[in-house]
Amino acid sequence: MVTYRTSMQIVRDLLTVTEESGVNGINITALLTKANLSHSRLSKFIENLTGAGLLNKIEYDGKNTFVITPKGKQYLESYEKFQSLADSFGLEL
Repeated sequence: MVTYRTSMQIVRDLLTVTEESGVNGINITALLTKANLSHSRLSKFIENLTGAGLLNKIEYDGKNTFVITPKGKQYLESYEKFQSLADSFGLEL
């Protein structure tokens, strides 16, 4: 059986991968690979996350790099707490 990720799970994955990349950030190709998304789908998520202030886009030498913001880290912590609470009640997010 194939299980699909919800939008919330994809956001968590994107923020986690970006956070793990550290202060140098992550480029779009690595983000595509690690988050396992198509370019068009990733572009929509990136637009939403940067618009919400969860990720910062840094343009350097014609290339884009993404870093997680403090607000993004806070979102990730809150998501993980809520995930834990939902799991304790046997619910899936």
